[in-house]
Amino acid sequence: MKKFVVDASVAVKWFVPEIHSAAASRLLDPEIVICAPDLIVPEFGNTLWKKMRRREITRREAEEILAAFDALPLEVYPSRVLLQAAFELATATDRTVYDSLYVALAVAQDCAVVTADRKLWSAVEASPLADHVHWIEDDV
Repeated sequence: MKKFVVDASVAVKWFVPEIHSAAASRLLDPEIVICAPDLIVPEFGNTLWKKMRRREITRREAEEILAAFDALPLEVYPSRVLLQAAFELATATDRTVYDSLYVALAVAQDCAVVTADRKLWSAVEASPLADHVHWIEDDV
């Protein structure tokens, strides 16, 4: 069974139709284990809040999406145990500790994080971490 870390940039595409939503939906295959650091929860909620403020979704839609997100078979790992590694990765890649938590989890789980965050992907695509970060449109 394949395993991938997903970040909020991917998870929101499961519920809000936008560019790369079809590619993101491939990760919801029951043969794929999806996981994330616990940071995904507030990031996901904040993304919905922003979309609601921009009138891209209604409050009711946001609440329904939050409930559906909560029901996902998502393995959630505590950020606290990943923090030191994430800090080191952030320093090495000049990306935020937030982004680096996803990469640190991928390294710890010996898998890859799938992202639609172009800055994160670009920061590591030519580095030793490249095998641990996949662009959302890459084959999984």
